[in-house]
Amino acid sequence: MRAYTVTATAVTLDVPRKWVDNTLSHHIVPGVLQSKQGVTRKVTPQAMLILEICLKLMRSLGVPVHLALEAAKRLTASSESTPQLPIAAHLMLTVDIPAIMRDVNARLADAVEVAPSPKRGRPPRPL
Repeated sequence: MRAYTVTATAVTLDVPRKWVDNTLSHHIVPGVLQSKQGVTRKVTPQAMLILEICLKLMRSLGVPVHLALEAAKRLTASSESTPQLPIAAHLMLTVDIPAIMRDVNARLADAVEVAPSPKRGRPPRPL
């Protein structure tokens, strides 16, 4: 399964790395691969989509992060390509998942170029 670093995720989503780290530390986001302390988190395309929808809700509607994440999780859990989420009586939120994924994938291709995977461990010994 493809997965990306927190740095590549931050560049893709156009947010500070700290925002991604804090969000993943304080909230459960499906598709985030993490095991134990000291092991770098990896973000799958599913998690990237959830974070992107969350950010769109926060930026365009002023929804707090915890509510935006819950809405994004519910929307992405649907099997429909344009799921709807009831907001209030006679009010539905509709999301075009394929369009958002195309946009994220285009930005992700650029982000991977700019934010390569960090080298871990000890540096090689000089000869």
